[in-house]
Amino acid sequence: MFSGIVEEVGTIAARDERPGGVTLTIQAQDVLGGASIGDSIAVNGACLTVVRYDDASFDVEMAPETLRKTSLDQCGSGDRVNLERSLLANGRVGGHFVQGHVDSTAEIAAMEPDGEGVITTFRAPAELMRYIVPKGYVAIDGMSLTVVHTGPDWFTISFIAHTRDVTVVQHYAPGRRVNLEVDILGKYVEKLLENRPPSS
Repeated sequence: MFSGIVEEVGTIAARDERPGGVTLTIQAQDVLGGASIGDSIAVNGACLTVVRYDDASFDVEMAPETLRKTSLDQCGSGDRVNLERSLLANGRVGGHFVQGHVDSTAEIAAMEPDGEGVITTFRAPAELMRYIVPKGYVAIDGMSLTVVHTGPDWFTISFIAHTRDVTVVQHYAPGRRVNLEVDILGKYVEKLLENRPPSS
């Protein structure tokens, strides 16, 4: 479980492709504090397991399902990625509960300046839009964000200058694919209502 508050931006140092999956070597500093083999680190919002680490980098393995579901299939050496360690039970949740289980990808459709911020429009699968509501939460590349407006297959986010400066948002441009995780609460409510016994 994560909070959607990015701890640092790391750099992919190497990408090792094998018939059954991909290993990424990611250069980082902050997220290596207290690291252990088997720890979970969100890489652009995808919960991945540390399989090797040293003082300056760590390795994560990606199965074919991860590559199919996320934008990490496009990541290569030199690319920058958002990083967050899993939550401690005694820590603050600065964003919302993010599982690191990416639902799909979205595409940046437009970016418009708005004062010091940037209003960004994302195109998303229409079937996920029922979980994305104005002023609700969504995770984009692992960032906990508040939705501004929604449409049948789109939604907007207002990025403040700080978020752009300390995350991969500084590299965003129309046409880029991003990882999308909707708020799990909407899914649970929907499932509970589906399984509700008929009223007498």
